[in-house]
Amino acid sequence: MLTRRLSVAALGLAAALAGANAARAEVPESTDVIKLAVLEWTGQHITVFIAGEILTRMGYAVEYVTAGSYPSATATADGDLTASLELWDNNLGDFWPKLEAEGKVEKLTDLGLDGREGFLYPKFVEEMCPGMPAWDAFVGCAELFATAETTPAGRFVEYPADWGTRATTLFTEEGLNFEAIPAGSEGSLVAELKSAVEKKQPLVMMFWAPHWVLANFDTGWVEIPDDLRIKYSIQKPHMWTYVWPEMKNKWPAAYNFLKAYRVDTGEQQIMMGLVDNDDQDAQEVAKKWVDEHEDVWKPWVDQAMM
Repeated sequence: MLTRRLSVAALGLAAALAGANAARAEVPESTDVIKLAVLEWTGQHITVFIAGEILTRMGYAVEYVTAGSYPSATATADGDLTASLELWDNNLGDFWPKLEAEGKVEKLTDLGLDGREGFLYPKFVEEMCPGMPAWDAFVGCAELFATAETTPAGRFVEYPADWGTRATTLFTEEGLNFEAIPAGSEGSLVAELKSAVEKKQPLVMMFWAPHWVLANFDTGWVEIPDDLRIKYSIQKPHMWTYVWPEMKNKWPAAYNFLKAYRVDTGEQQIMMGLVDNDDQDAQEVAKKWVDEHEDVWKPWVDQAMM
């Protein structure tokens, strides 16, 4: 668990912002800690650390809480988490929609990221399976992807179990000759791709964009039929911010800031690369972005504090 505490600089910025317009909110409205979920993938880390850094500079006490995608739902509903950012709407499972329908969490805003999701493979696989990326060719080449552990079924690398099992369900319900093996983390998915490219071994796996790795390797996407995409929720995703409903009453300016907050896809991918390729600290990368892009985020703060 990583914690950001109220700093002198943050108090100074909050005072300056408040003094610029007497009609603005008094911030912080509560000295209680705003708790932000840190989930399992690097892009989300960038998203949440930028938001947390700006909230800190507005004058709030911010705490980062490591959580799984699904456990964060109940924690947000209970108020143990204040907000969970960058939740992909096609990977929410039943928890978030149920809690939203009950009024226990609030879907606040689309972060504006340009997302994609599907079955990814190294481009050289097309030479081994003529006809790919067509769906029928992919299905017909199942044994190409088989390993000693899965033969005669093709090996498919699924998302970590906590992210959902949509590909696994698709293969099972459609009777396809693939065995889905859950990855342990985002890092293990990237390692699978790197290894396959280095060894020129066939690989197909569940993956998503934006992601820095797509700029480093030549890859393709299986053309999943529209009816299957719809049936198994493997469609163009939108990334949402969900909050504890009482946030709007306890920290209205912070709530309004998160409502205005957006993330640029290209900039996020660059920052992900700095973290995953150059071993830079995600919080420091986010802080540097905030330092250098006040012209981007200050209007969100100005609007939030009116």
